[in-house]
Amino acid sequence: MINLNEKYRPITEQLKKEFNTVPDIAIILGSGLGDFAEKLSTIKSVSTSTLPGYPKSTIEGHKGYIHLAEYKNKKVLLFQGRIHFYEGYNISECILPVHIAYNLGCRNILLTNAAGGVNPNFVPGDLMILTSAFSFNLKKELSEMFGVASIDQKNNFLQFPSQNLNHKIKETSLEEKIFMKEGTYWYSKGPMYETPAEVKMAAKFGGDAVGMSTVHEAIYGASLGMNVSSISCITNFAAGISPNKLSHTEVMDTANRVKSDFERLIKKFIEII
Repeated sequence: MINLNEKYRPITEQLKKEFNTVPDIAIILGSGLGDFAEKLSTIKSVSTSTLPGYPKSTIEGHKGYIHLAEYKNKKVLLFQGRIHFYEGYNISECILPVHIAYNLGCRNILLTNAAGGVNPNFVPGDLMILTSAFSFNLKKELSEMFGVASIDQKNNFLQFPSQNLNHKIKETSLEEKIFMKEGTYWYSKGPMYETPAEVKMAAKFGGDAVGMSTVHEAIYGASLGMNVSSISCITNFAAGISPNKLSHTEVMDTANRVKSDFERLIKKFIEII
């Protein structure tokens, strides 16, 4: 079991001094969605390269900044750059943005990601609210990080996803006339995309979308008692569903195409939380 409070104390103490406020909500921006950080009024930005021991993001679309922003009198903590397991980092490093948000006093967090569509009713450009997630690929790593989960941690995890936040996302989508899907997110460690056989397995087990992030962040945040919700941008058909070869370029292109809807949805969501 890792003492995360001690491990990341220098980072959290520095950010407390930099921001000096309690955010109303934290948002981790997924691949191709990082430009949302530029759509809010920025109070202060911190490059993660200036934080002692903060893992460097190596993936296109993840710039490596933490922003404190404001919108409609709400303070928003934005993570423009995610830490992925497939980049060679430990799970205890991948959950660092959630740890920071919690230690700054934030209790609401929205996790966004780019995902491959497994459900045949999904098409690239759809936005999906997570209703559940598969995490068995991470059991070993999570056990090493948590040790034996306490009763409180187990009970807190049962609250993921936050029904209150999910309801507000749905309310927002109706008001903004943005059609959304609902579904289960299947976690894959990467670094390569899933094979057609793995996608078939995910479908048979009830997976609607597949990706390489979010689940460990959600589990950690929920275990702390945070209100956690997640939105996936379906950026491509998963392997074997489309004859086209998968690429990160397709992920970025689709995310760029839905930026307008994503921006309207998240702005309204921030306003009503």
